[in-house]
Amino acid sequence: MNIIETEIPDIKIIALNVYPDERGFFCESYQEQRYFSDGISAKFVQDNQSYSKKNVIRGLHFQQKHPQGKLIMAVLGEIYDVAVDIRLKSPTYGKWIGVRLSDHNHKQLYVPEGFAHGFCVISDYALVHYKCTDIFDSEDNGGIIWNDPNIAIDWPINDPIVSPRDKQLPTFEECLIM
Repeated sequence: MNIIETEIPDIKIIALNVYPDERGFFCESYQEQRYFSDGISAKFVQDNQSYSKKNVIRGLHFQQKHPQGKLIMAVLGEIYDVAVDIRLKSPTYGKWIGVRLSDHNHKQLYVPEGFAHGFCVISDYALVHYKCTDIFDSEDNGGIIWNDPNIAIDWPINDPIVSPRDKQLPTFEECLIM
């Protein structure tokens, strides 16, 4: 695997080693010792999957009291995955990263604790798998509105489909974050 640095130093793109043959392909999507030796020492305690259709935006979500680091990959389809730095004392506070993850590029995005996370589906559908460093806590489930003009995420879709809950999320400035 190859670790690719981003403009926000704590966020990493992981290009997996893929071994194709006439039957399909094989790749190792996670191996704790290898990730640890490459600087990702997070302990993952929960795995999630999300299936969504084209133009769906999920997020931007975070937990304040029990923040979750995440290791995200698109198992089927293609997504545009976004992480926003919500750590008050960070030099990149309020900045965001967007990365295309797909079943063709076999990339993962590592997002440590202290970031709001979301994605949109670019393909007809997408199956997204992500590992988390803490369990989901419905009492600690916060978020930022997907189209906040101060963050100005350049989503690569038109006519997004957003859940009623996510449409009601506050702006970045309205949140008391980290």
